[in-house]
Amino acid sequence: MTDKAENVRYELVDGVATVTLDRPDAMNSLDEPTKIELRDAILRAAADRHVRAVLLTGSGRAFCVGQDLKAHIRQLATSPEATFATVREHYNPLVTALATMAKPVVAAVNGVAAGAGAAIAWACDFRIMADTAGFNTAFAGVALTADSGASWTLPRLIGQARALELLMLPRTIKAAEALELGLANRVVPADQVADTALDLARRLAEGPTVALAALKESVAYGASHSLVETLAKEDELQLRAGSSEDHKIAVAAFVAKEQPNFTGR
Repeated sequence: MTDKAENVRYELVDGVATVTLDRPDAMNSLDEPTKIELRDAILRAAADRHVRAVLLTGSGRAFCVGQDLKAHIRQLATSPEATFATVREHYNPLVTALATMAKPVVAAVNGVAAGAGAAIAWACDFRIMADTAGFNTAFAGVALTADSGASWTLPRLIGQARALELLMLPRTIKAAEALELGLANRVVPADQVADTALDLARRLAEGPTVALAALKESVAYGASHSLVETLAKEDELQLRAGSSEDHKIAVAAFVAKEQPNFTGR
């Protein structure tokens, strides 16, 4: 099943929802229609029980360069308050859905990811990065602060001191450095990034979805709670995973020395 809005493609095949930003001539920058389409596509994938993994990528030579500054300038001249309402209306629900949906999300970073585009990639669970791609925080370069969750995701990926440096002194972080810092899970040749990311998304989609969702939730919870609180959360989530159909399938397959065929339930 494939749907094409004006600037975002949505395709669901074998449990993987592939969401593709499709403004290649504008380097997949985010004007208001694109932000709405992207937000709605990610919320759709999060809510669809047939989706067991999400793949997010861009078309052309960019993943996403963030806010469309030409559109930003036009709106800023007429309505500054409405201009920055986009954080609350578009970016926040988009990033919240990526970071908290009960299924894994893979970003195929096919090219430059800057500003909100970089932050959107960091909100995903995995980042497969082309060797020609790069990240740039960009915000301070246009005299803005972080949005799209960058002030939350970036310190968790690379530590507070290094995150603050990259936010205050924006520069392009090439793929090799991104891998070293922990911003990328894997760097591959540019012509392999789409297939590599899709293979990972398919593998995740075939996994025990309830357990993967619990793992995602527990790691996020543990990052900002005490050991005692985290142990209580693990207890709660283990009961959820242990009550799943997939747990029963996995145990039976283990006893029978077979590979489990998970259902996602």
